[in-house]
Amino acid sequence: MSVTGFSFLVVLQSAGGSLELRTLRQRLGISKANASEVLATLVERGLVERRRSPRDGRAVTLWMTPAGERTLMALFPDHADRVRNAFVPLEPEEKRELARLCRKLDRAAT
Repeated sequence: MSVTGFSFLVVLQSAGGSLELRTLRQRLGISKANASEVLATLVERGLVERRRSPRDGRAVTLWMTPAGERTLMALFPDHADRVRNAFVPLEPEEKRELARLCRKLDRAAT
């Protein structure tokens, strides 16, 4: 797996497991072509799923799969533990709200 592939997984995990593709590209500073190539590999390996955004049907949202999380944890156990433990106190609805608010702040910053 490429460094960019690992970066995809790290950014997805730090975003709570899902993120719009365009936001992920912006955070990593990569082109559409590069992102498409890396994403195709991650999807093929079952590490990431792509879905239409419920907010904007034209946008693609990426979701880390359980296999993606296991892969990331195997490669970066300390980082994965820190990120996972940071969100333990939150209920599922609170995690969704936090993700929604972070996306709103990200959109306002771009």
